[in-house]
Amino acid sequence: MRKFFVVAIPVVTIICFILIMLSGNYLKNSFGKDDNVPELIQVLTKNISDEKWEEANNNSEKLDEAWNKIVRRVQFSSERDEINEFSFSLARLRGAIKGKDKASSFSELSEAYEHWKELGK
Repeated sequence: MRKFFVVAIPVVTIICFILIMLSGNYLKNSFGKDDNVPELIQVLTKNISDEKWEEANNNSEKLDEAWNKIVRRVQFSSERDEINEFSFSLARLRGAIKGKDKASSFSELSEAYEHWKELGK
């Protein structure tokens, strides 16, 4: 019995760690209505193309809140650089929206979406 536990506990622990590290692609998906990042990026793109800056500002805050929920789930299974780059893209996006700069806003949204696609791979 002792030999079983000596072998089983490390094996089970390693399997748990592997599952956690490979779960990033699943954990970044939306589990509710308020954490759907790709949908919020599409809404922001529409707001910016229509030059509805106040709505874009509100939706960028919603995107930031959604990201804060998701980052807690994916922090152990995703690369830290991708997480940081997505956060930086959101910060630059908020600045571009406040400055009402359409080109920079689209650039930052595209960059954020690319980081989102790479998150958890």
